[in-house]
Amino acid sequence: MILAELFPYSRLIFTILYGITAVAIIGVVVSENRNPVKTLAWITVLVLLPVVGIILYIFFGRSLRHIRMISRKKRLRLTNREDIKHLMRTRQVVRYEDEKSEHQQMINLVNSVQGSPYLANNEVEIYTNGKDKFDALKRDLLAAERYIHIQYYIIENDTLGNEIAEILKAKVAEGVKVRVLYDHVGSFHFDMSYFKKLRKAGVDVYPFMQITFPEFANRINWRNHRKIVVIDGKVGYIGGMNIADRYIDGGKMGHWRDTHLRVVGDIVAALQVSFAIDWNFMKRELIEEPVAMVEPGSIANPIGMQLVTSGPTSQWVNMAFVFQKAIDSARKYVYIQTPYFLPSDSLLKALQVAALSKVDVRLMIPRKPDSVLLRYASYSYVKQCLDAGIKIYFYEPGMLHSKVVVIDDDFVTTGSTNFDFRSFEHNFESNVLLYSKEFNRRMCDVMLADMKQCSRISLRAWRKRPLWQKAVESIVRLFGPLL
Repeated sequence: MILAELFPYSRLIFTILYGITAVAIIGVVVSENRNPVKTLAWITVLVLLPVVGIILYIFFGRSLRHIRMISRKKRLRLTNREDIKHLMRTRQVVRYEDEKSEHQQMINLVNSVQGSPYLANNEVEIYTNGKDKFDALKRDLLAAERYIHIQYYIIENDTLGNEIAEILKAKVAEGVKVRVLYDHVGSFHFDMSYFKKLRKAGVDVYPFMQITFPEFANRINWRNHRKIVVIDGKVGYIGGMNIADRYIDGGKMGHWRDTHLRVVGDIVAALQVSFAIDWNFMKRELIEEPVAMVEPGSIANPIGMQLVTSGPTSQWVNMAFVFQKAIDSARKYVYIQTPYFLPSDSLLKALQVAALSKVDVRLMIPRKPDSVLLRYASYSYVKQCLDAGIKIYFYEPGMLHSKVVVIDDDFVTTGSTNFDFRSFEHNFESNVLLYSKEFNRRMCDVMLADMKQCSRISLRAWRKRPLWQKAVESIVRLFGPLL
């Protein structure tokens, strides 16, 4: 009876309740002091799209800046051990006073935003195809004696995934401690029996940001995109490849081009700390296995490196800051490889300014990436780049998944970070910065070889693309921050 009497007023009641909820959310958005454009965008969505606006905000609009991934006490325990403290000693931190001042400024920037020191004593191998990388990884896993730490966005239950699984199970049987961290969203559609078998064999497997109800809406927008392996604290891997057959055979793309690094030296300890923080964040025990103490002079041609991690819990947009600083410091050239190109306004302007200043700016993206939406979103920036004199190369053989930025003669960064909104703001990412003329030349040779397999796009030809494509690009671009 009461419900029947209230029914005529149900629309009014709903409107009032929605209004109160929307006003409360708008208050939260405004209080977070975000970019004014984003704040106004969310206010517009909440006002113009009843119910849908709130759902979109719950899934995609919330901030994690107030979340701490590890307590100060645990961080101190993690970094105050002798094997970690040695990285901070004066003999390990080399200043670039005899080199360009921008190097020291970049080192200072990374140290300031996340306390990551410059580590001078490292050697690096580059892998540009999955077969070579995973052959090397399997050899290193088989040689493990104490522990193995593996972190990937995607681990597939396919031929490669099962080869890795069998190695991990065998190492557990030998007494090696094995920990595996995978992203729950990245592996959400896979057969979970893969991970159950690993757990049954004694592998400590845990999902990052596990998607469960009612936490589903709180977590689905944040992904751990890092690809890190640490073996016995001696050998590390970092780059763009996940564990999946397509990184070897190309899958439906036919060909898959990517970049991954195998590292030995002090940077391995930085990878270990990163893994330990992520493991702790998922309410697991604090990892305290030791890392190798690498003495200065033990590596013949050492490469200086820094590790940069970033994510939605970071105070700053660390990788966006690094890219901005690197581009602003360029005097000769900027070469970029990325599967998806959805730059922030400031990064797009930085590239345009560099090109207009006669810096040789080259951007390489796949002609047809593995996402149709991201293809058209990336295409929407091409004309603005061409107008400024940025050279655009479309990679033709298949999927280009490599994430590399090369600046001038002695700076490179590579890792898991795409040149897009999601990597800068929503994903947990990891990159290494390499300060080395020799490594720069090696990476430049790789990129120049890739350019021979590309089509360079001219402004005249690009203007002739179909009208329907231009319309699709403009529409999809509006959703860029959510893709």
